[in-house]
Amino acid sequence: MGLILCATRGGEASLRAQNAAIALAKERGDELAFLYIVDLKFLNKTAAPIMVDVENELGELGNFLLIVAKERASEQGVRTRTLSRKGNIREEIKKAAVEIGATLVVLGHPENGASAFQLPNLQAFADEIKDETGVEVHII
Repeated sequence: MGLILCATRGGEASLRAQNAAIALAKERGDELAFLYIVDLKFLNKTAAPIMVDVENELGELGNFLLIVAKERASEQGVRTRTLSRKGNIREEIKKAAVEIGATLVVLGHPENGASAFQLPNLQAFADEIKDETGVEVHII
């Protein structure tokens, strides 16, 4: 039995990734961990009090998204846990994969250029995860 880590942030790409991760976990008999990361680098020049408010709001949103994802997986009989982190998305995904002993990482690919991670960059990141952690990565 393995453990699949599915990074999620909301939106259509995350929903596709969640659905794929749930199906994979069910098919393989694996446990599933959903990961949400609050990364505030886009606010690096904003006043500190605003950053605290935004961080708290994003954290609450993340907790809600994790609860919904967990419920969806549980409805299909998949054992699930949730993780919430703060920091750099790239580093936190790698750290979480190692810390929980993930055997597979599932990443969603946003369509229509809706993310900083265009497919070549996302593939490079997937390769980086594999090289640094030894964990297999699927891009959905």
